Amino acid sequence: MKNQALHPVVKWAGGKSQLIDKIRRKYPAELGKQIKKYAEPFIGGGAVLFDILSRYELDEIYISDINSELVNMYRKIKTDSEKLIDMLEKIQAEYLQLDDDNRKKFFLSQRNRYNALIRAGISKDSIESAAIFIFLNRTCFNGLYRVNRQGMYNVPAGKYKNPRICDAENLRAVSESLQNVEIVCADYRSSVDFIDEKTFVYFDPPYRPLNATSNFTAYSENIFDDRSQTELAEFVQMLDKRGSKILVSNSDPKNADPNDNFFDDLYSKQIIARISANRMINRNANGRGKITELLISNF
Repeated sequence: MKNQALHPVVKWAGGKSQLIDKIRRKYPAELGKQIKKYAEPFIGGGAVLFDILSRYELDEIYISDINSELVNMYRKIKTDSEKLIDMLEKIQAEYLQLDDDNRKKFFLSQRNRYNALIRAGISKDSIESAAIFIFLNRTCFNGLYRVNRQGMYNVPAGKYKNPRICDAENLRAVSESLQNVEIVCADYRSSVDFIDEKTFVYFDPPYRPLNATSNFTAYSENIFDDRSQTELAEFVQMLDKRGSKILVSNSDPKNADPNDNFFDDLYSKQIIARISANRMINRNANGRGKITELLISNF
């Protein structure tokens, strides 16, 4: 067991930091023993990954996401952490000394630069893009990552008194922990060759929306609809037969409709646990409250 605490570098819609204690109880008992491989094909903010890296010595680790700018960030943390820290410290020093109006202007200038890197086709392998990605995440409204139909980042500026844009200590620790991690920009199906009977795999896909106002799946320009959820469930069934240890998170449709058995039917062959969570279930701040989420496992 390891003791070095690691924390997500970015905030992410549906991030698991608040639920990590409950998710941790669902790790397979063999993790770090007979199970020496870990895969997380929807990496997002990586709260579960970093918890596992903090606690277990593993031989092989695979993470992936279809968001190429997010993947670029993880790769640059792994390979160029000191240069990234230097860039973030300069951005942080400049940003924090500005008043509110000039902070907003600075944010918009960085957002424009970030989108220019995307349009130029170089954001998928750029230290500058990684630094701006982190800056935007730490200073935008609610820490969202949202793009329009053209793939351009369009979240407005947030209002934070003293945001921590550069956590150098954590970035160095995360960089060290990622040295043994394969980082892939791909659909979750690409993990099929990595995952075997000695692998624990955690799937945290874009959640099925509970209602029309909570319909946020735009982590990239790709949409994860009910057909996508069904295809993921079929992929899980295939891995189940392979002998992999599998854990899946998703929303609980029964929060909105007690008769909605969408996931109960999809994962009828697995074990479905309902856990309590605090989530914003619509755009109105009054919509934040206790709901249940699903933890689906085959063990």
